[in-house]
Amino acid sequence: MGIIESQRAATARYNKKTYDRIEIFVHKGKKQMIKDFAKKQGLSTNKFINNAIDKAMSEQGDA
Repeated sequence: MGIIESQRAATARYNKKTYDRIEIFVHKGKKQMIKDFAKKQGLSTNKFINNAIDKAMSEQGDA
């Protein structure tokens, strides 16, 4: 296993140990709109979605 492959495997192990995954479905075309909006905010799509979830939960007092 080369350096790149071993690094990729180590990253995958770390991510599996550290994070949960949630799959969401959006209508065709909306994914790109979300990605573009997040980019305009200077955020990754993942960070944008996490921020939106955190904001909604804190507004309801659940976070």
